[in-house]
Amino acid sequence: KPGDELVVACPVALKGTSVIAKNKKDKLAERFSAGFIQNCVSLWDAYGAGSIVWKIAQEADANALYAMGEGGFLSALWKMAEASEVGLEADFRKVPIRQETIEVCEIFDLNPYKLQADGAVLIGIRGGEALVQRLRNEGFVAEVIGQTNSGNDRLLYSGGSARYLERPAEDELQQLLKE
Repeated sequence: KPGDELVVACPVALKGTSVIAKNKKDKLAERFSAGFIQNCVSLWDAYGAGSIVWKIAQEADANALYAMGEGGFLSALWKMAEASEVGLEADFRKVPIRQETIEVCEIFDLNPYKLQADGAVLIGIRGGEALVQRLRNEGFVAEVIGQTNSGNDRLLYSGGSARYLERPAEDELQQLLKE
């Protein structure tokens, strides 16, 4: 609903990072240690707890829940806004993302925010900070990243710059695995 805060629970792109690490070990081994690569492979196993987050968000009276998946964070943001018929403003710098994901994506020139994000959940809720605290108390990474509004604009901020959210494109993982 307009005026809801947007919360991202669990780091985005873990599934994609894990799949890349499993399928592109040789390329990653040119730059990273075997331990780093194994850590990337196991990221999905360590954080895939979306169903628990979903239940907590429902108990907190969330107005909207979206389980991220193919297309990643940006696809989820677009689809939730479209289905809810709201505009939004969101800050990229607040989106939970692991450093491993950023580094793996740099190697393959991928956008981590368009990478398969199973396990992460996008939530629209009044009082997002209270939900974030509850999730953190349960051991989850969570952040308020923005807010919805009654307009049509969907703006993404990063530092001092702003851009419009674009329609979802093909998941970065699909493009990489075709190569």
